[in-house]
Amino acid sequence: MCGPYGYQSSALKTALCCRHFAALMIIAILSLATAEAEPLRIVAFGDSLTSGYRLPPEASFPAKLQAALKARGYDVTVANAGAPGNTATSGLERLDRSVPQGTDGVIVEFGANDALRGIDVHLTERALDAIIARLKARGIPVLLAGMWAPSSRGVLFMADFHAIYPRLAEKHAVALYPFFLAGVAANPSLNLRDGIHPNAAGVDVIVSRIMPTVEIWLDGMRASRSVRERASP
Repeated sequence: MCGPYGYQSSALKTALCCRHFAALMIIAILSLATAEAEPLRIVAFGDSLTSGYRLPPEASFPAKLQAALKARGYDVTVANAGAPGNTATSGLERLDRSVPQGTDGVIVEFGANDALRGIDVHLTERALDAIIARLKARGIPVLLAGMWAPSSRGVLFMADFHAIYPRLAEKHAVALYPFFLAGVAANPSLNLRDGIHPNAAGVDVIVSRIMPTVEIWLDGMRASRSVRERASP
């Protein structure tokens, strides 16, 4: 490889170094492009209100939210981790298997069944508190969707229950959407015959109303991802 003169060997080494550096730069650029191309992986984690009770899969909240976000230019997937009948405690018990590794963010929606069954407010709050804490410990941002208790439970229960969500959002510094069923609850035209679960039109209203909160939340996640990528060697 070395010529009879030292300068030939030096020139060759320089050329090889330059080509090696160029190759590394190409690999780095391709890796960054691949990272940027990966969609944000969101998990909608909740009960039957999330799962799409008695609705076709494409009419569920996660599916409609994903479609609406994509229409706004967000590259996201929204996985459906809703389970009918779940209380906050039920959600806590299945948290790890419902939110896989690689999840970028979780929308937490529990409490409707707790309120309907009159479960001790402290138990509900404790379970939600643990869900949020465990997700944050995994470095996963949370959007907490609040729930209201029915008036049949009495004024004191309602007041105590409603206070759970803003208190936890403040404690953990997570995004809050105050009432998941805002604009839908108690509206017969937007619910199934049971008067509890939203129909397809009701899901549309939920998605429309929660969208501004979700967009702010996602924009924060994308900004954090960009900072991490720029800081990585």
